[in-house]
Amino acid sequence: MKGVVFNIVEEFVTEQWSADDWDDLLDAAGLDGAYTALGTYTDAELAALVDAAAARFGLTIEQVLRAVGRHAFAGLDRRYPDFAKGHVGIDTFLPTVNDIIHPEVLKLLPGATLPTFRVDHLADGSMTMTYWSPRDLCVFAEGLVLGAGDHFGQDLTVHQSSCRLRGDTECVLVVSPPHPDGA
Repeated sequence: MKGVVFNIVEEFVTEQWSADDWDDLLDAAGLDGAYTALGTYTDAELAALVDAAAARFGLTIEQVLRAVGRHAFAGLDRRYPDFAKGHVGIDTFLPTVNDIIHPEVLKLLPGATLPTFRVDHLADGSMTMTYWSPRDLCVFAEGLVLGAGDHFGQDLTVHQSSCRLRGDTECVLVVSPPHPDGA
């Protein structure tokens, strides 16, 4: 896992709670917290931080991952504004992740292990985003999609119709825009 993700997690914790809480999470997770954006760190370190945050703030692991993912989109956009440039919504942005954004990420962060996605537009205006990654951070991906919606001013609903964490063969995120009638 690239250090930029850890930097964003630190920003999230310090903005939502405090710098002291970040230090307490590092202590609880048994980590030193010296993360450089281009450094590579173990997935176990992220898992330890998420576990510590869930315990400290009385949240589920899924709630922590989703919230961090949602915040992460804004953090990534601040660092790499060209990724979302030229898009007006998730309907054009999400399909570019694999073919445009991930190759650029690899130029900036060589050695990054990235998930892959397949985005399909549905007749009702929603999309499915099939997620593949050995990390199984599909809930973090849900948060990133919600953060993209925030960025584009779209109030989205995201749920998983299937999930490897529930024993399914793949993770499928269903991304729905708000209904015009508010329902």
